[in-house]
Amino acid sequence: MRAPSPALAFAAAVAGIAVFSGMDAIMKGLVLGIGAYSALFWRNLIGIAVSGVPYFARPRPPLTRAAMKLHASRAVITAVMSWLFFWGLARVPMAQAIALSHIAPLLSLFLAAWLLGETVGRRTVLASLVAFAGVLVILGGQANADMGPGAFRGAIAVLASAVCYAFNIILMRRQSQVAGPGEIAFFQSLIVAGVYAIGAPWLADWPEGHWIEIAGAAVLAVVSLGFLGWAYAHAPASTLAPSEYTAFVWASIFGFLVFGETLSAWTIAGAVLIIGGCLWAITGKTATPVAEAALP
Repeated sequence: MRAPSPALAFAAAVAGIAVFSGMDAIMKGLVLGIGAYSALFWRNLIGIAVSGVPYFARPRPPLTRAAMKLHASRAVITAVMSWLFFWGLARVPMAQAIALSHIAPLLSLFLAAWLLGETVGRRTVLASLVAFAGVLVILGGQANADMGPGAFRGAIAVLASAVCYAFNIILMRRQSQVAGPGEIAFFQSLIVAGVYAIGAPWLADWPEGHWIEIAGAAVLAVVSLGFLGWAYAHAPASTLAPSEYTAFVWASIFGFLVFGETLSAWTIAGAVLIIGGCLWAITGKTATPVAEAALP
């Protein structure tokens, strides 16, 4: 059989990001309805079954201690990262949150230098200044629009989530070397749900009337992973990297259709600076997906 064309792989990646953005929209509605903690706890609990069925349905290699350490480390960071992102997402427009979250790959380059001894070049430093300017533009737009302290706190939470995700990227690089995607998805859902279960008796509410949305969010997360996993298996990351930034477009569409959100010139200008800075920084480097920032 002939290998899929790069264009088909790119289309699959874009489809995966579109599905993921749809999941973000559902999660934002859930967070507004039952809170970030409850939405994430119940979604990950259902995610155990959704990811566990394909994981246990096929032969799998034995678990290793190294893999379990990485699964646990990444899951704990993901639990914090996801709560920060979705708590912030409920307080700012979707497109704005996605634009701010795109600084994560750039931050990961500096973390890779610190933790993995990789070199940070002059281009990366300059690109980081461009992206940081984009963050300031978006925050300045919030101030001018007088969106209130809740929106500012939401933006700060999204930025803190991006810092967590930058650490997550480093762990993903190591994790992908010792475990397959099915194993990663299952144990991430399992351990993240376990982390949230610690506070569930006090912080998680029973999601009366929201089970369809929770199940839908869990399924869409797995479907998105499937699209992206297939795409990255059939085309180089450098080819697919630009598709990750279509998340801003999809977030704008879903934000408008579902929540009536409109894009300000400040958000568009800031997004251009952030995305442009990140693309400039990763030119010539192995690109890392950014659309997974809100995965469980």
